[in-house]
Amino acid sequence: MAKFELKLPKMGESVAEATITNWLKNVGEKIDADEAVLEIATDKVDSEVPSEVSGTLTEILFQVNDVVKVGQTIAIIETEGGNAAPAHVAETAPAPVAEVAKTVNPEASGAQASVAPADFKSSDKFYSPLVKNIATAEGISLAELESIAGSGKDGRVTKEDILKYIANRQEPKATSQEVKVSQPATNNQQPSTQAVTVSVNGGDEIIEMDRMRKLISGYMVASLQTSAHVQSFIEVDVTNIVKWRDKVKAAFEKREGEKLTFTPIMMEAVAKALKDFPGMNISVDGDYIIKRKNINLGMAAALPNGNLIVPVIKNADQLNLVGMAKAVNDLGNRAKAGKLKPDDTQGGTYTVTNVGTFGSVFGTPIINQPQVGILALGAIRKVPAVIETPEGDFIGIRQKMFLSHSYDHRVVDGALGGSFVKRVADYLEAFDVNREY
Repeated sequence: MAKFELKLPKMGESVAEATITNWLKNVGEKIDADEAVLEIATDKVDSEVPSEVSGTLTEILFQVNDVVKVGQTIAIIETEGGNAAPAHVAETAPAPVAEVAKTVNPEASGAQASVAPADFKSSDKFYSPLVKNIATAEGISLAELESIAGSGKDGRVTKEDILKYIANRQEPKATSQEVKVSQPATNNQQPSTQAVTVSVNGGDEIIEMDRMRKLISGYMVASLQTSAHVQSFIEVDVTNIVKWRDKVKAAFEKREGEKLTFTPIMMEAVAKALKDFPGMNISVDGDYIIKRKNINLGMAAALPNGNLIVPVIKNADQLNLVGMAKAVNDLGNRAKAGKLKPDDTQGGTYTVTNVGTFGSVFGTPIINQPQVGILALGAIRKVPAVIETPEGDFIGIRQKMFLSHSYDHRVVDGALGGSFVKRVADYLEAFDVNREY
């Protein structure tokens, strides 16, 4: 027998720690190589930590919600033989699952003997061993367990979810409640602790924000408190782009194995404009301006659960259109599948968001701190337009869209903010319908 130390893996140069959100395996359970053992979360991305070896999980060294540094040992796995990293017991180890169950209800120490265990195998949902043990100790049936709304990844029921359910079912529900909502801070001050009373009647439902929504909420409020937001809008004729894409998209997908959307074309123009106006590719740190060497484009993406994430295309100015399309599709697909790595969302210097995906003509996006600008791409629409020719002006049908540029007026004035978005528009309108991809 040998003991293997399961360590928190390196997740990117800029990620130093992560929070444990859920243990997928319990002490005493068998683990196969590459099988997920636990779920972790950084400030933006949830991911799983797999085992590098096959064996039995013998020790769990950190509990859910503990913050762990990269490289720190989080569990011990006993293997059948061979060499393994020496195991060291952490200074503070979590209580065994049985002890956790007892803390839910001190009188439940004999509950497992008196309550028939639920047949979890008959459920299509995944429940961690910890959740199963708590449910068994508290006499929660499978039907009850399946009725609990999970806040974990893919709607999984976490320890906090089941503990909250137990606490609520032991207290009579009132037909009317009052919810305290904290006021957002203003004038660069910390959020006020003063609460506003919200009346809730018996027909209303109270849903706690999930972890990512809480983070997004905090980021958005903090950004508005930090930056002096101002917007510039410009309408762009993208008829040539629409015609060119319609002409080449089938051949592009056949040759490259990638779908050609409008997004990489827009990203290409933004990257060019950032090279022309490096004053937009900066960050603010207190009273200091940091000029970014690399152009790393953030690409806001909506997740299936309604949350938002911003994966980053590194060195976007160095990519041709094929490379940009591959990067956009890869990050977009992995974002939807929940397969982004923590480093995929780090290091952005400017952000683009496509509000046109949902039919919006334009929008006023909030800056992704500590960046100083964000560009919203509106929906492409057929509109009547005045067309100027040597023979005179006439009305025609053109494909047009709005670009909405939000920028930080602390360091970006109207001349720079307006010139930048105009340059993006110029690149798009000058698109060559005969270009090769």
